[in-house]
Amino acid sequence: MNVEELRTFCLGLPHATEDIKWGNDLCFCVGEKMFATTSLNPSSGFSCSFKCTPEKYAKLIERDGITSAPYTGRFGWVCVKKKNAIGSAELKELIKESYDAVKEALPVKLKKELR
Repeated sequence: MNVEELRTFCLGLPHATEDIKWGNDLCFCVGEKMFATTSLNPSSGFSCSFKCTPEKYAKLIERDGITSAPYTGRFGWVCVKKKNAIGSAELKELIKESYDAVKEALPVKLKKELR
């Protein structure tokens, strides 16, 4: 998966938005809360970060090319640093789970507005 495919997938999720933060990171949000990020710096190669359950976090960071995400790892975020570290279908599934978890944690009033 490349950045454009990732962008298309993330923006295909209901109420997903995108924003550039920290100068060079494309962030995908639902209800203004991030569920995935990717670097737009071509020299750094592909990277994608997302939130996951504690169980999946522990298993994912054992894989070559996947690490605890800088600054957000303590909140259950991982960073995929190598394209071939994870298949496209599995990456989409994990990002969808991140989206669902973030959306579920939104305030009740905001969740109602998004329905």
